[in-house]
Amino acid sequence: MDVLRGRVVLVLFLVSALLLAAGGLAWVLDSPEVADAAWLAGTVLGLAAALVTTANAFRQHRPTVDVIALLALGGALAVGEYFAGAMITVMLATGQLLEARAEARARRELRLLLERSPRSARRRVGDRVVEVAVDEVTPGEELVVLTGDVVPVDGRLVAAATLDESTLTGESLPVERAAGEVVRSGAVNAGASFDLLATTTAAESTYAGLVRLVEQAQAGSAPFVRLADRLALAFVPLTLVLAGGAWAVSGDPVRAVAVLVVATPCPLILAAPIAYISGLSRAAGGGVVVKGGGTLERLASTRVIMFDKTGTLTRGRPELVDVVRAPDAPGAEELLALAASLDQMSPHVLATAIVSAATRRGLALQAPEGVQEVHGYGLSGRVGDRQVALGKSGWIVPEPHPDWVRRVGRRAGLDGSVTVFAAVDGEPAGAFLLEDVIRSDAPRMVHGLRAAGIRRVVLLTGDRADAAETVGRIVGVDAVRAECDPAEKLAAIETERESDTTMMVGDGVNDAPALAAADVGVALAARGATASSEAADVVLTVDRVDALADAILVAQRARRIARQAVGAGMGLSLVAMVVAAAGFLPPAAGAVLQEAIDLLAIGIALRAVLPGRAHTVELPAADVAVATELRAEHDASLAVVEQIRAVADELDTATPDLTPARHLVERLRSDLLVHERADEARLVPIVARALGPQSTYALSRSHAEIEHQVARLTRLLEDVADDDVQVDDLVEVRRALYALYGVLRLHNSLEDETAFSLLPPGPATAG
Repeated sequence: MDVLRGRVVLVLFLVSALLLAAGGLAWVLDSPEVADAAWLAGTVLGLAAALVTTANAFRQHRPTVDVIALLALGGALAVGEYFAGAMITVMLATGQLLEARAEARARRELRLLLERSPRSARRRVGDRVVEVAVDEVTPGEELVVLTGDVVPVDGRLVAAATLDESTLTGESLPVERAAGEVVRSGAVNAGASFDLLATTTAAESTYAGLVRLVEQAQAGSAPFVRLADRLALAFVPLTLVLAGGAWAVSGDPVRAVAVLVVATPCPLILAAPIAYISGLSRAAGGGVVVKGGGTLERLASTRVIMFDKTGTLTRGRPELVDVVRAPDAPGAEELLALAASLDQMSPHVLATAIVSAATRRGLALQAPEGVQEVHGYGLSGRVGDRQVALGKSGWIVPEPHPDWVRRVGRRAGLDGSVTVFAAVDGEPAGAFLLEDVIRSDAPRMVHGLRAAGIRRVVLLTGDRADAAETVGRIVGVDAVRAECDPAEKLAAIETERESDTTMMVGDGVNDAPALAAADVGVALAARGATASSEAADVVLTVDRVDALADAILVAQRARRIARQAVGAGMGLSLVAMVVAAAGFLPPAAGAVLQEAIDLLAIGIALRAVLPGRAHTVELPAADVAVATELRAEHDASLAVVEQIRAVADELDTATPDLTPARHLVERLRSDLLVHERADEARLVPIVARALGPQSTYALSRSHAEIEHQVARLTRLLEDVADDDVQVDDLVEVRRALYALYGVLRLHNSLEDETAFSLLPPGPATAG
């Protein structure tokens, strides 16, 4: 139906323009009868089109200014002003053409996804590769993706790959993904063939979710909201009164027609849609799909934003935050490498987090053998010459639990962490702590929202109050409402809506009712569109929430420019109406003047195509390359940070030994300080250029504090001889280690938020 309507409107535009031009040519060639015939045909064509659109508006009980065009065309036909009628027809056809294409342009990015949807996958079966329907793929199967193929389902890479993710993220350059990283369906293999371990079915993958979003948008999207419709109630009666008054006073119906001609609201019909279409397209280009002009206007009016926590302000997936070693167990890096090697064969979300952490730190992984899964308990297998097991504490560590296991449990309870315990060669070796960490771009996004005019930010979640309060403090919200069920979320949204236009942002299935209840519902669909995406008015297709602040700025600018274009155009039209009513502007001249006013209004509206103020900072390619290199070094240094705490924990007053601390200091000086100095020399200038020098003060100060703490620890150890270690010495060294650990944790969080959040979407980093 949309395609047919678009073709009809295009034909109307072409035929009306042709008739107007033919009449003009005949008039130049001194053939007034032929000119009048062509313009008469154009007027009749426009009258029929205006009659259809006005009748449709009346059937839908929707006010419309098309009635003015209908009266103007009828009046021009009645008094023989055929040129003016033909001009009105062209203007009317142009407006309908723009309106017909508005929704198609707004959904263009998603329609391209639909056309490229994968239909089949290549399954590895022994030494053979068998092509199967994509719906037959199940989690845990190994797939082969050839060069140029679209990744059929979400999965984890068995080997490194080069992918074109432009369809999903908007990033035009191919990206390198290492073995163990999770890739999303819809990306295109831009390098050599690679193997992929499926982690979801086709129906649950990112691509399928976006396809469902397309179908929902095409089936249920509302007509483009025209600013003209809201002004019709006031403008139509004013026009009719002025035209009727001019006719009554002068006794000349031509004056009434002249008023109607210059009153044809083409600045409304043309300029407003152009500004809104530009806003929709610019938002979509930034990874934010807005479902229609009405939503764009409500987005611009939003003053209260409510966020769900999981997957919105946090990453929505577990990430490794620490490795705790058992006494006399392998080192933290060796333990992580063994666990990640075994977990390569598991599609479990915790396994994915462990493999991703090892990959980011540059650890070499081996192919496991004899892998067995004990359902509900864990996984075991052989990695090289070591027997490795991963799972719950009760399966890995026999009763009674030693002190280190109790410490891990207490810490997990305080921090809201999930634990995975590891055994090597039958002996408990340690535990991995995983958390749903806060997005590095979330605090800056909240600052950007406030700069965009948002007066109140609320965290609305079903999670525990202590966890929600922690996230709220770090991100900087105004209020936290925790432990809410879906009904309580709806009640909270209704309360906020009483005071101002309210937006709800979420990504889970349980968020769908809340998104539907808010004035503007926003869903994060970068990792797959769920029911929340289908209930939402706005969908983020990139995995960064700071794009939301940009979308609000785009919406506000589009609305502001639309109002400027309409105000200038209609103001000039009102002046022309008064002049026409006084008898100084005949219909033909009025039609030409109205066309000039239209061009002016369109020129003002086209400013919306140009970039405006943005919250998101786009780094130059050279800066992205440098920052990406430093982020890789940053991820690799996390093992050193974890070692600081481990060494401090293991200092024992019963058997005083500072050898581990001395080895640690050597590593701090050779690895960590070298990286921090590189950050100060290379990363800080990038941040200063992007955000301004004032944004780097805290970063530089923390670099200096790290240098100071390492130097202090070095001097402390130099003052203590190995054969004369006292209890007070151990206490002082432990205190220095914990102080350095705290400074580094805070510094890493600051670096993630300030510097690495500027990078294009990519693999998540641990803080």
